[in-house]
Amino acid sequence: MMRKETIIVYASLAFSTSIWGSAFIAGKYAVTSFEPATIAFLRFFFAAVILYPLMWVTQRNRSKPTIKDWALFALLGITGITIYNICFFMASKYATVIKSSLFIAINPVLITLLSYFFLKEKLSKKHFIGMIVALLGVIIIITNGQLIRIIQLQFQFIDLVLLLAVITWALYSVLGKLALKKYNAVVSTTYAIGFGTLFLVPFVLNEITVEVLTNASISSWLAIIHMSIFVTVVSFIMYYNGIKEIGAAKASIFINVMPVSAVILATILLDEVFTLPYLIGALFVIGGVSYSTITRTKKKQNIAQMKKALE
Repeated sequence: MMRKETIIVYASLAFSTSIWGSAFIAGKYAVTSFEPATIAFLRFFFAAVILYPLMWVTQRNRSKPTIKDWALFALLGITGITIYNICFFMASKYATVIKSSLFIAINPVLITLLSYFFLKEKLSKKHFIGMIVALLGVIIIITNGQLIRIIQLQFQFIDLVLLLAVITWALYSVLGKLALKKYNAVVSTTYAIGFGTLFLVPFVLNEITVEVLTNASISSWLAIIHMSIFVTVVSFIMYYNGIKEIGAAKASIFINVMPVSAVILATILLDEVFTLPYLIGALFVIGGVSYSTITRTKKKQNIAQMKKALE
């Protein structure tokens, strides 16, 4: 029987990842008043105002970064904060929430692949199969079920933007694993957000004016505040607390809640249409990611049980 504490952890993980799904909806509201880089800057500027004092209070004994560490944090900032979020909010402006969320759902698979090449982590046969299945799902989503478009290379510009978003987030995650060897998640993310926000400044200077800020709708400001506080700070703390309690392998499974949440909210709040090809593609993506992660988790559990039985 599942313990009450475990149920609470699972519930908090499901809630935090569903909040990530709401970022796709908030992005749609924000782009009605602001350009992509401006939204990204405002989101992380407000998040930094919260995270830096939090880090100084809760992480008083943190290590002092070396020059190499600062360089790593800068790379984290430019990949996961600057480039990824510009692409994310461009997708919010030019693509449907359903397409964007299902496309980005392939992230865990690409992270596994990059970890294999750059961190020399093991890539099992089941991981490889899961990646192929998820990739097929993405192809179905991109082409809206018309697979001949892949052969004819009839991509839309926003498809390439989404692809860059997936790649940069995967790079951010792999680099993050290096940072986490020395620093905890709060410190690594806070420094990354600091650098990413600074790198966004040149883009913002070309977009923002006093008139834009004063004429922005209330819904756009509320969307940015929601992404700053709930999507970036609250859900981050909840998710990493879940990792601390049950481990990264189990916690990563809950990432699959994100596209489901985004699709449900998009159909309810934005009247987007969930087409049959999107459904088929989603099943392939979520199925492939789940197959890669869940089977790995079960294998670890079985090994642990065998060791315990032999003691």
